[in-house]
Amino acid sequence: MPYVDGFVIPVPKKNLAVYRRIARKAAKVWRDHGALEVLECAGDDLKTKFGLPFPKLAKLKPGETVVFSWIRFKSRADRDRVNARVMKDPRMAAMMKGMTMPFNLKRITYGGFKVMVNG
Repeated sequence: MPYVDGFVIPVPKKNLAVYRRIARKAAKVWRDHGALEVLECAGDDLKTKFGLPFPKLAKLKPGETVVFSWIRFKSRADRDRVNARVMKDPRMAAMMKGMTMPFNLKRITYGGFKVMVNG
């Protein structure tokens, strides 16, 4: 059964280009280890009139937007295997060494999800 890791990340708009560069490098590492798909999406149409808007959910501050991202895997077991390999990959360590993240790590929302509909 397909499995997805999902993320909602408040990112200062001024840092989106830096975030994109990091995300591209990280996505390659995940795909190299078996992730089927990696998507990183910056908020665009967030002024919804229904439900709980992402800006409120993410408690956005002025000048921030939401990055909504997910990584798709064949199964949860595959996700666990891929993520373990990614965390040991020297490219990830090299990327993180001396880097200041372009967002506040404490404000990430993250979880693993079983796919219910794949249409």
